[in-house]
Amino acid sequence: MASRYQQPHKHNAVSVGAGYTTHTLHTPTLLSITPNDLTDIFPSIDPQEARRILSIIHRTGCLPNHAPAGVRRDSFAIIAREIPLRKLKIVQRIPSSIDPFVKYAFQTDDNRIVESVRIPLEKPGRFVVCVSSQTGCAMGCAFCATARLGAGRNLDTWEIVDQIVQIRHELPSPGRIHGVVFQGMGEPLANARAVIQTIRVLTDSSLQSIDGRAITVSTAGMLNPLNLILDTLPKTRVGISIGHADPARRRVLMPIEASNPIASVLDAAADHAKVSRIATMLSYTLLGGVNDSDDDADCFMSLLSRYVKRADMAPRVSLIAYNSIGTSDPFVASSPERADMFRKRLGSMSIPVVRRYSGGSDVAAACGQLGMSLAKANSPS
Repeated sequence: MASRYQQPHKHNAVSVGAGYTTHTLHTPTLLSITPNDLTDIFPSIDPQEARRILSIIHRTGCLPNHAPAGVRRDSFAIIAREIPLRKLKIVQRIPSSIDPFVKYAFQTDDNRIVESVRIPLEKPGRFVVCVSSQTGCAMGCAFCATARLGAGRNLDTWEIVDQIVQIRHELPSPGRIHGVVFQGMGEPLANARAVIQTIRVLTDSSLQSIDGRAITVSTAGMLNPLNLILDTLPKTRVGISIGHADPARRRVLMPIEASNPIASVLDAAADHAKVSRIATMLSYTLLGGVNDSDDDADCFMSLLSRYVKRADMAPRVSLIAYNSIGTSDPFVASSPERADMFRKRLGSMSIPVVRRYSGGSDVAAACGQLGMSLAKANSPS
């Protein structure tokens, strides 16, 4: 039976909305495509069949041995023969002893290790998954352990999706994945095409059915791919790591400032927020004696005022306690008193400010800690 999927290594363009065709599926897998993608590849497959088979795979993590009810045997045979179901290997799951966070380590086909975190929400039975989008990171942020690994490589769509699929299968009952945050290893916008395709899969009602507004893509601030994300995923929240609001001092902490000024990045985010009415999440890691003084807060307030004026709405501000990133640690966390003063100073602007609880620090699962022990394990064998 003829199909358009005749050459497994030929690129297949997939439209992601807003007039863009941005993601190129090198070799589509059953975890990297939506039902619409599947029927585009194989026009002989009925849309209902595509939804049925992919739904089963996302729910069970497996391809059935035989054609399930509602799927013709010929259609099932094409899918089983032509498109692989690839899976990561769970090599470690480490529950925190101080809170209900669980860190997972997954092994890729080329023997790299990526980490994810299962995060409990306040409402019982609801969880968020913090996923990785790369096996390392080239951004060089001074307060992040993953940066010590170097660039690594981009993860394929299926490698990102499978982190959620496998963690979902291990949830305590009753439990469900309420949201996803791209705050794990890597810079999501350096892998924007795979991230966009991942979110298409996660939000599809036949697959993971996660509300786009419950997905946050966090970035150090890559302007061009940020605009692509904002245009193609208008219902997805964007998070931006600030580091410091002063450009010169931010450049020391986050070298990306030299090529992607934070003011321009926030302008783009504010323009999106003004239209979408989805507030940008601004994350600020408090570093004792580095970015937590009253003057530092005032500098940040100036940046916030610029955002509010342009967006005509307030952002969400998340203050994050610094977590140790291992040997030769360059920073210390702000004192509780200093952090509280910083929060109160920002709060005077009537902007929502929260001090994010960053759990799992005893198993290196907290913000900034992923990849602490992976320098050797993450090298190709």
